[in-house]
Amino acid sequence: MQSKKIRIGIDVGGTFTHAVALDHRCYEVLAHAVTPTTHASRCSVSEGIVKTFQDVLEQSGAAPEDVVFVAHSTTQATNALLEGDVVKVGILGMGRGVEALKAEADTAIPDIPLNESKSLHTAHTFVNTGSREFTQELIRRSLETLRSQGCGAVVASEAFGVDDPQREDVVTDLARELGLPATASHEISQLYGLKVRTRTAVINASILPKMTQTADMTDESIQRSGIAAPLMIMRSDGGVMDIKQMRKRPILTLLSGPAAGISAALMHANISDGIFLEVGGTSTDISVIHNGKAMVKSARVGGHSTFLKTLDSRTVGIGGGSMIRMDSTGQVRDVGPRSAHIAGLTYLAFADPGELRGSKPILASPMEGDSPDHLMMENPAGRRFAVTLTDAAMMAGIVQPGDYAFGNPGNVQRCFALLGEAYGRKPQDIARTVLDKAVERVDATVQTLLQDYRLDPNLLSLVGGGGGCTTVVPWLSRHTGIRYVIADKAEVISAIGAAMAMLRDTVARTVIDPTPEDITAVRRQAMDSLVAMGAAPDTIDVQMEIDRQKNIVQATATGSLQMEQQVLGLGKASPEELSHIAADSLRVQPGQETLDGQTEGLHVFSVTRKINRLFGLLHQEKRDFRVLDGRGVVKLQINDGQLLCTHVRRFHQDMDVFLQDVSSYNDAGQILPEVFVLHGSRITDLSSVLVHDQVIQLAELELEGALPDMPVCVLAHPRR
Repeated sequence: MQSKKIRIGIDVGGTFTHAVALDHRCYEVLAHAVTPTTHASRCSVSEGIVKTFQDVLEQSGAAPEDVVFVAHSTTQATNALLEGDVVKVGILGMGRGVEALKAEADTAIPDIPLNESKSLHTAHTFVNTGSREFTQELIRRSLETLRSQGCGAVVASEAFGVDDPQREDVVTDLARELGLPATASHEISQLYGLKVRTRTAVINASILPKMTQTADMTDESIQRSGIAAPLMIMRSDGGVMDIKQMRKRPILTLLSGPAAGISAALMHANISDGIFLEVGGTSTDISVIHNGKAMVKSARVGGHSTFLKTLDSRTVGIGGGSMIRMDSTGQVRDVGPRSAHIAGLTYLAFADPGELRGSKPILASPMEGDSPDHLMMENPAGRRFAVTLTDAAMMAGIVQPGDYAFGNPGNVQRCFALLGEAYGRKPQDIARTVLDKAVERVDATVQTLLQDYRLDPNLLSLVGGGGGCTTVVPWLSRHTGIRYVIADKAEVISAIGAAMAMLRDTVARTVIDPTPEDITAVRRQAMDSLVAMGAAPDTIDVQMEIDRQKNIVQATATGSLQMEQQVLGLGKASPEELSHIAADSLRVQPGQETLDGQTEGLHVFSVTRKINRLFGLLHQEKRDFRVLDGRGVVKLQINDGQLLCTHVRRFHQDMDVFLQDVSSYNDAGQILPEVFVLHGSRITDLSSVLVHDQVIQLAELELEGALPDMPVCVLAHPRR
C-alpha cells in the first residue's frame, strides 16, 4: 500500500491561526485545525503555528515522514511595522571618489514614521572606501559606534554596491560576528537608486531580530516533530521561500496573509482572471488576478517609496461581523466599520436562543466613543448581542445552510420581524437595504481596480474566500453583474493557499539597452536562486519583463521542491468536457466553439463573433480565445485576439512574420500587441515586452532544449 503524502499549510491571522493538511496527490483537505493566534506568548506566534501543525498531523492520521511540504503565512512583519515593534537601525554608508558626497547624503536615511506615535529610528555613519584608512578595523569601530547608539541591527549600503557587493558583504559578516543582525542593500534589491535601496534595506533590518527569532523557534519545533520537509514561508507575492531566505529578507513576508489567499484562488479555485475577495469578520481584502497572475505594486512605508513589490491588496472595513447602524425612523445609515469582534459582542445568529428570550432591538454605542446608532438586541438581563451583516445576509437568503456563516435562523427572523413591526417595513426589505449599504463600499473599490488595471468585467469572476464571503460576494455579484464563485473550503482559503504555494523569487536589475546576454544572466540568476532553495530545475518556470523606460530587466521564477516531484492524481478532462468548459467560458452553446490549436498540455478554443457597425452597414469579425489545460482549467482568456500555430523548428521565422502582421504602426514605429507563447503545459507571458526582437529572443529562451517537432502556439491581443 502506498504511504500517505501530505502538504501542510498554516495561515497566521490577526485573531486565529488556521492549519490544513492536504493530500499531496489530489489536494483534498484531510484535516483542519484552529487556535487563537499567540501574540502574547513567550514564543510569539510560533506557539500557535506549532499547535495547529501538530493538531492537523494528528487529525489526518499521518506520520511525520509523510509530510512533503509545510508552509505558513504570517502577519508578523506587517504588524511589527504597523505597531512600531522594530529595532533602531544603524546605517553604514559607503562610497568613493566623486560620488562619495552624494552617497553619504543618500545613505543617511532619517527616521521613518510608522504610526501616529512611533517611528523607525536610525543612526548613520559613512566610510570612504577609497581612503587608505579603509580597513576591517575601521569597519569594526564604525559598527561599535552604531551599537553604542542603541542600534539593534545594521545596514551596509554602498554606491553601486549592486555591481560589486564585496564590501557590503564584508560589513555584514563583521556585524554578525559582533552579534548584530545585518542586511546588505544588494540582498534586498539589485536596482540602482541608492536612497530607495538603502531605505528598503533599513525597513528589512528593523524587523530582522523579531522575525528571525520566531522563524528559528518554529523551524526547531517542526524539526523536533520529525519532519524532514523544509519549512517554507509565504512571500507577499503569493509564492514561498525557504527559511534561509526569510532570515535575510523578512520584508518579503509583508502582506503574506492576503497573498496566501490569492495563491489558493489561483491554484485551488483555478481562477485565471478575477477579483478575489477574502471576507473576514471585520474587513474584506480585495485583490486582482489577471492572466493567471496576482497584481503587485511598489510598497510605501511611512509615506516613502521602497523597492519592495507587494500584493496590491485593498482593504475595506466591511466583514461578516460589521454592525448595522440605523436612525430612529428605521432607515439604515451605514454598515461598519465597527465589528462585533472588536466590540466583544456575540453575533445575533450565533447566540444561544435561550439567552435571547424576551430581547428587544435597541440603538446604542457598542464601545466608548462610538455613535449611539448601532443596532443590537438586548435581553431582560441587560446583555447585548450584535446585529451584523451576517444576520442581514441570512435574513435575505444569500447565506444558506451549510455555509460557514450560517447560524440560527430563528434568532435572525425574530429580530427582523420586530424591526419590521417597529418601523412598518418588511423584514426582508430591511435586510436587503443593509446588504446594499454594505456592498456599496466594496463595489467602489472593485470599480477602482477595474479601472486601474483596465479589466474587462465580462472576463472576470468575483471569487469569495474567508469565513464571511457569502455575506458579501453573492450580493456584490447582483450589483455588478459579474458572475461569482465561492471557493471550496472558503473559511480556510489562506491556509490552503500556503499549502499549495510554489517556490518563488524575483530578480530585477538596472540594465540600459539590455542585450540577449544581459537578459539571459538575469534569468539564470532567478533560476539559480530557486535551485538553491531546493527546487527541481525541470519544474522552474521564468517570466521575463523588460521596462525600457525605467531600464529594468526582471525575472520571476516559480518552481517545486525536488521532493515534491511526482504525477499528481488529478483527473484529465475528456475532449467533450473540454469543449463544454470552453463553450461556457466563451458564453456560447456547446458546439459553437472550435479547437484551433494544441500543445502537449494546453488546448486553444475560439469562437468568431460578428460585430455590426454603422446601423448594420459595416460588418467586422473578431475571435475570442480560451486556453484550457488538460484538467479543463481555463488558464488564459483573450477577447479579440489572433493565433499562430507552429513548431519549434519553424518558430523564429513564423514568429517574425506573425509579429509584423499583428502589430500596428504609427510615426513612432511598430506597436507590438500583448503576446503569450504556449509550449508544453506552460504559458509564457511576454505582454510587457515592447520590442520585436526581444519578444522572439525571450520566447526562444523558453524553448531551449525542446524537440524540433514540439508544437507551439502564440496568442496576440491588441495593446490597450
